[in-house]
Amino acid sequence: MAQRLFGHIILFSIALSSFGCQQQNAEPDLYAQPQPAHFVRLPDATSNPLTAEGVALGRRLFYDPLLSRDSTISCASCHLPERAFTDGKAIATGVGGEAGFRNAPSLANLAWINEGLFWDGRSPTLEHQALEPVENPHEMDSDWPTVLQRLRAQTAYVEAFRAAFGIRKASEINKQLAARALAQFQRTLVSADSKYDRVVRGEAAFTALEQRGRDIFFDASAELPDGECGHCHTPPLFTDQTYINNGSQPSADLMAMKDRGRGGVTGVKYENGRFRVPSLRNVALSAPYMHNGSMATLEEVIEHYNRGGHPGTNVDPKIRPLGLSETDKTALIAFLHTLTDTTFTQNPAHRSPF
Repeated sequence: MAQRLFGHIILFSIALSSFGCQQQNAEPDLYAQPQPAHFVRLPDATSNPLTAEGVALGRRLFYDPLLSRDSTISCASCHLPERAFTDGKAIATGVGGEAGFRNAPSLANLAWINEGLFWDGRSPTLEHQALEPVENPHEMDSDWPTVLQRLRAQTAYVEAFRAAFGIRKASEINKQLAARALAQFQRTLVSADSKYDRVVRGEAAFTALEQRGRDIFFDASAELPDGECGHCHTPPLFTDQTYINNGSQPSADLMAMKDRGRGGVTGVKYENGRFRVPSLRNVALSAPYMHNGSMATLEEVIEHYNRGGHPGTNVDPKIRPLGLSETDKTALIAFLHTLTDTTFTQNPAHRSPF
């Protein structure tokens, strides 16, 4: 009898062990990345394929303040869903109110951005970009060993990393896996359901004022002045992913510029003062504007371009006096408002999981 009972225990233990291995080795579920029909094809992401478990982990990390030195701020502190993942401040602030150097950019449609991230393009990929804020003294002001220690100490995170990446031990959690998860979540932040998109899909129509603004934006009418906007803010992303000097700051002496932008990364003098062309999707929600938050309203931005900006050695030739009337400027702003996507800003899948 005892021998039979012992045999049952052995069999039960083997079954339990087998079940545990199956749980550990279970493949994560692939995540169906949205691919709007009127967008360009998504860049290849086979090195970090999206999974439901990876996206869920990235979302949790994005909203968790434990990534910061004193657990007071998270990625979402500077990237609020209701503001199209910006923060409404001229200059982003970090732990303890420490001021950064630039305006927090929107995270919409980053899955398609493959020509550099941050205003100066210093990060080639989202995985690379996700590593920096943790250790930046003007942002989270922490260090990855501390963050990893915190993550490894929480059973919920150990299980989440196991489900997403198949780790077996807490010690296998590393910053590369955390960055991969954060990148996966950010690639799901797709904005493609604004009024503009509905017009493109034949589901809506512009008002007369919006159509006038659209024609000025795209230089599409011989009767209206050219706005020169669509050359750099090209649909569907409303950015061409280039780096330009748009005349938003004086740049007669390129070497005297306080913020050299792209030139500070490449070391090329002629690229000083050039910054990544931002997407205009949800632009009505993302004030203040420019890399330094120097313009508070869309009206101020339009007036800047209408004047032709500040002259400078490498200011883009498209930055010139435009001759827009007050009606033209109002029309342009009306068109820009058609790029607001409330489906995106109110998407519960983009909100905090806590």
